[in-house]
Amino acid sequence: MTRKFSELKAKMSPEARVRAEAQTRDMMAEMSLAEIRRLVGLTQEELAMKLGVKQPTLSRLESQNDMQISTLRRLIEALGGTLEIVVHLPSGDIRIEQFEESHRT
Repeated sequence: MTRKFSELKAKMSPEARVRAEAQTRDMMAEMSLAEIRRLVGLTQEELAMKLGVKQPTLSRLESQNDMQISTLRRLIEALGGTLEIVVHLPSGDIRIEQFEESHRT
């Protein structure tokens, strides 16, 4: 017997809902590119087509530990998102604008 998540959520106590939402935020705070792609509901083939690359190329990109910011931005935008780079310092967070699309020359 399967139930919709909305039905299960409606039966949860307010405390349980808060805990579940916090766990969801924590899990989503750290995801690989492949996990984000799957969350968005795209296959490697579909995303590769959007990017104008072949599936094996996308597979390599998803497993890279280091890539150019412009490549990462293209990937994120193809997934329907935007890329923001934030530096976390003891004095506070600073958003770096230098790598944003509007600042390119």
